[in-house]
Amino acid sequence: MIETVAETGSTNADLAARLRNGERVAEGGWLIADRQVAGRGRQGRPWSDGAGNFMGSTLVRPGPGDPPAHTLTLMAALAVYDAVLPLLAEPQALAIKWPNDLLLRGAKLSGILLERVGEAVVVGIGVNLAQAPDLPDRPAVALAQLGPAPDRDAFAATLAEAFDRELERWRTFGIEPLVRRWLAAAHPVGTALRVHDAEGQPTSGRFAGLAADGSLLLRLEDGTTRAIHAGDVTLG
Repeated sequence: MIETVAETGSTNADLAARLRNGERVAEGGWLIADRQVAGRGRQGRPWSDGAGNFMGSTLVRPGPGDPPAHTLTLMAALAVYDAVLPLLAEPQALAIKWPNDLLLRGAKLSGILLERVGEAVVVGIGVNLAQAPDLPDRPAVALAQLGPAPDRDAFAATLAEAFDRELERWRTFGIEPLVRRWLAAAHPVGTALRVHDAEGQPTSGRFAGLAADGSLLLRLEDGTTRAIHAGDVTLG
């Protein structure tokens, strides 16, 4: 089920509030907004609410036999990638950047924010269909810059189907094939990256793939490889 509201602060915050209030929110349902006035990205950044863009949230209820919940960030990235790819005349221009940003010709097209609420994980997704925000620290792009903007509601339905499909694969096959498929959709091994930790301290290196648990492998200038479990990643 897809529920649409004209305006809200944040679809993630709305779903989280419903859960905390004891409301039974079904897995597989979506809340999408025409406008968000308090949307958030990773590390608390504001997220653009450009008219015609996709802004929505869903939730997952990880079970005892499921893979670790943190790997849902990789799964969600693949779902968005699969939803966007058929819309592009140049599919090779699309790539995932760890852990879950979509880049189109190196510019940010989409962002994903996961938040744990009790036993559930709320997954917020923003995709620049019609407009790209003016970001202070990185370029952004919208699909409308390459052709007609996709219809938001049609895209929402496609994304919901892709998310259900990827979630079933995640539960059925586990982390190993997820990591392989994620790597096939990512920027090439050897890409120069800069990682900022929670305190903003940068570490530079080159993309060396993913560890078995989904963490980023960064090859440093001295030839050693460091596993990155959290951080803000930029190219270059």
